[in-house]
Amino acid sequence: MLNRVQKRNLTKRDYVTLSSMIFALFFGAGNLIFPLHLGQLAGGHWGIAAAGFLITAVLLPLLSVLAVCVTKSKGVYDIGKPLGATFAVVFMVLIHFTIGPFFGTPRTATVSFTVGLAPFFPAKYQSLALLLFSAAFFGLAYYLSVEQSKIMARVGKLLNPLFLLLLVAIFAVAFSSPLAHAGSTSATAAYQTTGFTNGFLQGYNTMDALAGLALGVTIVTAVNFMGQTDPNKAAWVTARAGFFSMAFEGLIYVLLILLGAQSLGQFKLSDNGGVAFDQIVNHYMGNVGQAILAVLIITTCLTTAIGLVAAFAQDFHKHFGFLSYKAWLRITCLASFLTANVGLNQIIAWSTPVLMFLYPLAMALIFLSILSPLFHKSSVVYVWVVVFTVVPAVFDMVAAFPTVVSQSTFGQAMAHVQSFLPLASSGMDWLVPALVGAVFGTAHYLLLQRAKTSTGMEVPMKR
Repeated sequence: MLNRVQKRNLTKRDYVTLSSMIFALFFGAGNLIFPLHLGQLAGGHWGIAAAGFLITAVLLPLLSVLAVCVTKSKGVYDIGKPLGATFAVVFMVLIHFTIGPFFGTPRTATVSFTVGLAPFFPAKYQSLALLLFSAAFFGLAYYLSVEQSKIMARVGKLLNPLFLLLLVAIFAVAFSSPLAHAGSTSATAAYQTTGFTNGFLQGYNTMDALAGLALGVTIVTAVNFMGQTDPNKAAWVTARAGFFSMAFEGLIYVLLILLGAQSLGQFKLSDNGGVAFDQIVNHYMGNVGQAILAVLIITTCLTTAIGLVAAFAQDFHKHFGFLSYKAWLRITCLASFLTANVGLNQIIAWSTPVLMFLYPLAMALIFLSILSPLFHKSSVVYVWVVVFTVVPAVFDMVAAFPTVVSQSTFGQAMAHVQSFLPLASSGMDWLVPALVGAVFGTAHYLLLQRAKTSTGMEVPMKR
């Protein structure tokens, strides 16, 4: 199909549409509720918490897009390929199932329902209502993503502008009459002393760094359909549009965090950001506000769901070609529908430990990909860094599991060993080992370079 695409230069309007699509694919369920909840947790310390949050929720996803561009990758598989085909496939499957049918994609439906529609239904009917809503939601996601060439137009030109218009309306009303001065509100104990670190870890919940790697295939495909089939030009176009979209996303995050901190003047700390958003909008706009919020949340979550199910189907069809793109699309939509009916709190509870394991690996691979031209994608550098990162990542995963796992005999034994690692108390115990691995990997690479110079041997690398 791409062979029939006419090559052309992109206009400013094309860049706006592409940036809008990238923003919409990233900005979904967690991107609304987690910044708001962070603002409530941080209170008067919202600024330092926001700084940490922006690193993992904005800078890291941008770097993931740049990693795809630098390596001229077409998906998460290519990012892991320097470690071998087996690792690349396993990593791809883990990423796609995490941001896909296990956690990320179902969350788009549960957040839409919990925040937008649940207040309209009596408690005894909410399970049935969620069942019917999630069926319709993923049916629509399937319909809008079944034709790959139309995804950018449907997301970038239609759904995202509607979402932004509604969000601006809510911001305008809320900030014209703030509920409190954000700097004077109370912070929870954890954010009074370690606001930056906790904000950094909260950014994991957006899943955007993982999404940046997985959505690379959808973004690159859209760029190709715009006539940019040359890998170098496609990489430049993607990087440029990605920068503008992520900068705009960062601005919205700051406003949401500030709004969450201000809400403490009227409301208590909520269980999650979805409840907080519902309270804020109802306070300012009543039932009309609830209707606006329902449209807003469903719109933004639907755009993200489209990107996630399309990326899943595209990558799985490419690497497991015994099923078509449409067949994989049906599978991920059906699986996401089933998981969504478990409920939002359960999805969040069980997704956290998986993210604590995958995020350090993803961050290591993102930085390795960006720096890969310096060491020619040498596999030895990758191996050292990933091996040193994966061990503490396993400790973090076990510690983050619900108490049935984390407080078991096994979990407590793992916690005891983990306590000896630097930065363990802040959930950053992977950082020092990863840096040590980078030092050893670089030294190993330089020794191989010296051996190549003196004997003519090839330096092991993956291209």
